[in-house]
Amino acid sequence: MSRPTALSGFPEWLPAERIVELAVLDTVRRVFELHGFASLETRAVEPLEQMLRKGEIDKEVYVLRRLHADEDDAEGSGLALHFDLTVPFARYVLQNAGHLEFPFRRYQVQKAWRGERPQEGRYREFTQADIDVVGRDTLAFHHEVEVALVMAEVFRELPCPPAVILVNNRKLAEGFFLGAGASDAAAALRAIDKLDKIGPDAVAALLQSEAGLSADGAALCLRLASVRSADTSFADQVRALGVEHPLLDEGLAELAAVVGAAHAQMPGALMADLKIARGLDYYTGTVYETQLVGYESFGSVCSGGRYDALASDGRTTYPGVGMSLGVSRLMGVLVGRGLVTASRSVPTCVLVAVSDEASRPASDAVAALLRARGISTEVAPRADKFGKQIRHADRRGIPYVWFVDAEGAHSVKDIRSGDQVPADPADWRPPAEDLAPSVHLVHPEHGHDDEENHP
Repeated sequence: MSRPTALSGFPEWLPAERIVELAVLDTVRRVFELHGFASLETRAVEPLEQMLRKGEIDKEVYVLRRLHADEDDAEGSGLALHFDLTVPFARYVLQNAGHLEFPFRRYQVQKAWRGERPQEGRYREFTQADIDVVGRDTLAFHHEVEVALVMAEVFRELPCPPAVILVNNRKLAEGFFLGAGASDAAAALRAIDKLDKIGPDAVAALLQSEAGLSADGAALCLRLASVRSADTSFADQVRALGVEHPLLDEGLAELAAVVGAAHAQMPGALMADLKIARGLDYYTGTVYETQLVGYESFGSVCSGGRYDALASDGRTTYPGVGMSLGVSRLMGVLVGRGLVTASRSVPTCVLVAVSDEASRPASDAVAALLRARGISTEVAPRADKFGKQIRHADRRGIPYVWFVDAEGAHSVKDIRSGDQVPADPADWRPPAEDLAPSVHLVHPEHGHDDEENHP
């Protein structure tokens, strides 16, 4: 068999990189659970027609079928792998509403699949970490502040550059577009959502050809997209543009409430940015995107928003608001640009040396005592000379080697410093910082948003 090649768009991390990913996931779960979000996992597939009913995603969905599917396999013919976790969650709420207490708070850490063109931070198979709050018929507005601040807390705990959550309101945007003369506000939203990708001239052309705006109307929409503030002053900037519409008034009030409340609770966590649109049609109010400071060109690593009608059975509607952290996407910048490092690539803290194969049971007994006390321990794979066993530990990043001499005396060696001291496996403990691998920023004091930092 020839050496296999990597499959583009399906990341497989090396052991040290996986430790970084686990650190991210552990932080996510801890913070979400501190705020009372319950963990869920939904199935990997959904009916195709359900996934295609909202947003421009049809070209990216992976359809699922058996290689030799029967022609009458009706159930399997219309399934596809989910491309995000929000649509499966909406279906889950409808299916299990009678067993849930509302407002229902959930978090979900799971893989998703999307047929995108692979590039830095964009994968075909990826892990997401979502939080959502869903109500029955109504959902209090304060949850739109809450989910953003929970995610901001996650970022403050993560080993990553500082993050800022950019926030807008779909009502504000749609009302402004309609007031500026758009015949299709949704098309205008989709055009503005492409601003960073194709530039203002191309977006202006789309606003005129697809949204029905005049050249002056398109120019106004581009001026709206340039409005950005860390406080509620954005409202005055929007009013100064001279556009009026009732939906615009409603959106301005809602966005001001979100930004004002967030600024009071966690200054600097949120920033109003009126070019944020979010391309999926199911968003109806507040929308969020998150950028790493110093790495803005990488794009959003966390996004979401308010959705009022995604989950409805015709009688009852379950409005919600949520955010999704792209774990794999975040890994793309943390690992891909060398921003983080793990202290070691294995969980092992201690390697127990083996004098000879006859004494391996004694080494196994030491390892069992250490493991019983929560210390990750391996036994040397071979009874080589101690120098070779120490080099084996060093190559794996294991900081300590344990020895038992012919008289049964125990000692432990810190192979980084060379210090070796008598020890008892029943009470010895390493320093807290050595007990498990740690992850930290390589250059936490500043960011580098330039090509020189690509691997």
